[in-house]
Amino acid sequence: MELPCYPGFTPISLELKPALHPLLSLTPDGVSEYTFANLYLFRKRYNYKVCQYQVSAAEPTGNVPSEANQTIIISGEREGTRFFMTPCAAPGRDVLEDLFKTHDYWKGISDSVLNPIRADLEQWGIAITEDRDNFDYLYLRTGLAELSGKKYHKKRNLVNAFTAAYQYREAPLTAALIPQAMEVLNRWKQDKGSDADYIAAQEALDLFTTLDMQGAIYYVNEKPAGWCLGESLARGSMFGIHFEKAIDEYKGIYQYINQAFAASLPDSYTHINREQDLGDEGLRQAKETYRPVGFVRKYVGKREG
Repeated sequence: MELPCYPGFTPISLELKPALHPLLSLTPDGVSEYTFANLYLFRKRYNYKVCQYQVSAAEPTGNVPSEANQTIIISGEREGTRFFMTPCAAPGRDVLEDLFKTHDYWKGISDSVLNPIRADLEQWGIAITEDRDNFDYLYLRTGLAELSGKKYHKKRNLVNAFTAAYQYREAPLTAALIPQAMEVLNRWKQDKGSDADYIAAQEALDLFTTLDMQGAIYYVNEKPAGWCLGESLARGSMFGIHFEKAIDEYKGIYQYINQAFAASLPDSYTHINREQDLGDEGLRQAKETYRPVGFVRKYVGKREG
């Protein structure tokens, strides 16, 4: 299935993966939203629609390989407002102005998309601001895997307490183990008393091979107790954790999963992206306790006046 050309949009579907995945996988920043899997799994929440736009030679295209002369435009909506996203590169000024006629703001602008046109945007009447609530947290893979030094002593103590208290083991997530992962997810939903991202997580488990995701499942006393699932980002230098679910009654299990999965990843992944805090102060504090080494910064664009 081919992507329609702008201004035509079509809902994201599995049939569009061959068209979308190659372009998205080449983006250098590691924005956690900009993978086919993430866009597909949250397509209903944000009513995502997508199209392609052919970038002319005269237009700045950001950090996109020269052989990719097309960019992707994604349209979405949330809580009564409409936004658009440009994962690979910004389209030309005329297209941006046209998009602002039907959308409230430009979301998820990465550094590689913004930098080539940053100086032009003020002239074009587009104001750019940092979207701190949506910054992705970056960690060194070796830091999370080793938990060495004083800054990690509390996390290390929790992991040590977990491994001393329980019989545990880790296994790569496979199709045969999905029913056991679903047991954990259903228990997690019951304990939380909220759906949260349950539907997306359930679909991620059902389709993880189709969506090119990988993960692990964790057992306590031979019972399924937790799992995590993610995928490669930033041209293979970063691994993004999209889902991490566990049964809370096992003290220290989240810290153990975090450490064990980081240790299981290949050395080719230098960083782990643990996504954004969405402005939740408790979540922000939790992410900061793991001592991020940086962020995948994102920006919002709005028409001035």
